[in-house]
Amino acid sequence: MLAALRALEQPGQAFAIEVIDVDADQALEARFNELVPVLYGDPAEPELCHYHLDETAVRAYIDRKARLLA
Repeated sequence: MLAALRALEQPGQAFAIEVIDVDADQALEARFNELVPVLYGDPAEPELCHYHLDETAVRAYIDRKARLLA
């Protein structure tokens, strides 16, 4: 998923990505169990996708955030 996410980056617009080992944290492991990898744009919002990159969801998130910053 990470490589697919990086492929969506545009020149000069790299994503800030934090990779967290779900198995290293009991609370996260209990929460996500088999739903890894999981991708959030913002931890305060619902997940964007799990297992495989949902390009449509990621692009919609990026577009929504860009409109908020404009």
